Amino acid sequence: MKIVVDTHTHTLASGHAYSSLLENAQAAAEAGLALLCVTDHAPSMPGAPHFWHFANQKILPRFLHGVGLLRGIEANIINPAGEIDITPQVAEHLDWILASFHEPVFRPADRETHTQTLLNVIQSGRVDALGHLGNPNFDFDFERVIKAAAECGVVIEINNSSLSGSRVGSAPRCEDIASLAKELGARITTGSDAHFAADVGNFTSVKALLDYVAMPEELVVTANAQRFLAFLLERGHHPIPEFSGMTS
Repeated sequence: MKIVVDTHTHTLASGHAYSSLLENAQAAAEAGLALLCVTDHAPSMPGAPHFWHFANQKILPRFLHGVGLLRGIEANIINPAGEIDITPQVAEHLDWILASFHEPVFRPADRETHTQTLLNVIQSGRVDALGHLGNPNFDFDFERVIKAAAECGVVIEINNSSLSGSRVGSAPRCEDIASLAKELGARITTGSDAHFAADVGNFTSVKALLDYVAMPEELVVTANAQRFLAFLLERGHHPIPEFSGMTS
């Protein structure tokens, strides 16, 4: 399966990543990507940038090295109410909002707490995708959450870094999540979770998993640039005129 959008990448601004946006864009071009989402960690994460970093993304060009840039964020889920750490005023100007559990921000609790938290995140309508759900520190009811995501139009991330060992114990859980997403008709997004430019657009493990579970191509929003942009419009984001000619 061809994947042309990387929806989860970090720059030096995240505090524990090692490449610039220019370097990431160059790597994205070399990987053959059409679109690259810039998703630095939101302010609650230790070492993350101030909210001004996200509000000021409007100055970024829409293309670098021929790759379309999407102004985004990896927001932190901050409490069981499903709130995230970015204001609606800043979110209004972003193209893409990914939300994830992170141990320094949300202390791992029990399965039911995690499940209800994720349901609240989905039902808030404030996020487009749920990130690296395979993390075993945040167990949850896969069926309830994935069914809710499908019903509410929130996509489930399959994270290459999780599959490659960054979150020990994630791989078998990601397989179960992907299989259930296929069964329930939940759509999938693909993120490298790159913290170094060489990993941008690296979907080796993601592709292997999607092939293994025979994921239908039409459920993968990142398999086609037009499909991904149509998804963003569906989520209520503003149209991006500079990308109107994209066909791949």
